[in-house]
Amino acid sequence: MRNKEKDAYEMAIKRQTILEKSFQLFSSEGIEPVSYLEISKVCGYGTTTLHRYYSTKPKLVVAVAAWKWEQFQEENKERRPNVDFSSMTAAGILEYYLESFIELYKHHKDLLQFNQFFNAYAKSERIDTGTMQPYQSMIGRLKERFHMVYVKAEQDKTVRTDVPEEEMFSKILHVMLAVVTRYAVGLVYIPEKGFDPEKELLYVKELLLRDYRLSESVN
Repeated sequence: MRNKEKDAYEMAIKRQTILEKSFQLFSSEGIEPVSYLEISKVCGYGTTTLHRYYSTKPKLVVAVAAWKWEQFQEENKERRPNVDFSSMTAAGILEYYLESFIELYKHHKDLLQFNQFFNAYAKSERIDTGTMQPYQSMIGRLKERFHMVYVKAEQDKTVRTDVPEEEMFSKILHVMLAVVTRYAVGLVYIPEKGFDPEKELLYVKELLLRDYRLSESVN
């Protein structure tokens, strides 16, 4: 008789291995050039096993993206485990949110590299909405967390609410993600005497805060 708990454990280990090894390959080699055969060799499983877990390459790529971003979000929570958002102003929460992108640059350049490849791959492959659903769900949860800023701002007036919430979320997400990605992959101007990437990222953070923050004093 098969041991269901053992089988479930072994399946979880295999799935985790596939995600981890695939991420390593995708973030270093790119997504388009990497074949299922290469992935199976690195994982130590046959291509049949790989297809059993992820029947197509787009499904595997999306699963890797969703898993890695979820992992970062969990790590970001642990960055300040004792933070109490209920006692923070909207401006304070917004600043915390912006700082998360700088943490991403400091500790997860491989994720930013992967994300650049992922966006290009998803566009070129025209991945359907059903396959993209795990990734979109992750983005949805990110939007829900950002929603806290807007709700707080309507109460304490420390962040602008004359800008639609969706517009604010989109602008901040795209600006910060684009900037940290360019720094992570080296697509930046490097002065002759060098520069401090983190200092420049803090400057971008302050520009966005200046655009949206009204006051730190609660009415």
